[in-house]
Amino acid sequence: FAAQRHVLTYMEDAVSQLLENREDISQYGIARFFTEYFNSVRQGTHILFREFSFVQATPHNRASFLRTFWRCFRTVGKNGGKYSNLLTAQEYHCLLQLLCPDFPVELTQKAARIVLMDDAMDCLMSFSDFLFAFQIQFYYSEFLESVAAVYQDLLAGKNPNTVIVPTSSSGQHRQRQPPNDCSPLDGVEASLFYQCLETLCDRSKYSCPPSALVKEMLSSAQRLTFYGFLMALAKDQGINRALGALPDKGDLFLDPAMDQELEKLVAQVSGLSISGPSSSSGDAANLPVRNSPRINSPWKPLHHRRKMDAESEGSNEETDSSEN
Repeated sequence: FAAQRHVLTYMEDAVSQLLENREDISQYGIARFFTEYFNSVRQGTHILFREFSFVQATPHNRASFLRTFWRCFRTVGKNGGKYSNLLTAQEYHCLLQLLCPDFPVELTQKAARIVLMDDAMDCLMSFSDFLFAFQIQFYYSEFLESVAAVYQDLLAGKNPNTVIVPTSSSGQHRQRQPPNDCSPLDGVEASLFYQCLETLCDRSKYSCPPSALVKEMLSSAQRLTFYGFLMALAKDQGINRALGALPDKGDLFLDPAMDQELEKLVAQVSGLSISGPSSSSGDAANLPVRNSPRINSPWKPLHHRRKMDAESEGSNEETDSSEN
């Protein structure tokens, strides 16, 4: 159970952070630190602003990152005018880097390729199209690398008897080779392709989509291309539900819990911004200066909040000195 849930990974990370921030944590106590740390793991907020090697270290981390990306940026596709929800791959990558500063651009480009296929990489994509493609590419990254190798073998007329399974879980990702230009445009035989995928899923130690759902998805196809297969994975709501990170496409822009939190935050900010009755003299210099109370982010563990509080206090001191 411990290995399946990657308990050791989280214990090592917790101890590492404890040692790195022991001076700050000593003021609150080790027990409270571990309580907050594992609560953040349970809630899925532990991956915020962490290095990519940690974000992609476990299936739970990947699902948490996907869910956080959706919750933070779902309004990109919800609000505004006709084209407000259309962004380029580079713009989506900038959003990803707001949550994970060293997120590799290669993964973003591969996700965009699923949507755009033969179109230029600077074409615009809707939030929903990119999100579901990104989910497949990010969560099943190692599986898709093996699928690409199997597909190339089938195109070359080989029936791969050996399944290539990636052995590295580092942040380095190999460049996916697109189908050969001289390959048949109609792809490979779907039934043979599924047989190879079934063997791959049985041998792979990494996350794979449920083979029963893949079989059902391919049952109506006689032949398919590699990117056609990836697009089918991205659009399949059964696979999306099995993964469990994102809602169905019809509910993509609904998040009552987050909306309620935002409404509370807006109400707090509105209450702080209410000024007294305006006078005819309008002498702004005589108005009292109101110091807004600091609101700790619910996303960060204790020691992250401490660091941000210290930075905020330093910023306030500089502002006050400049005003004086």
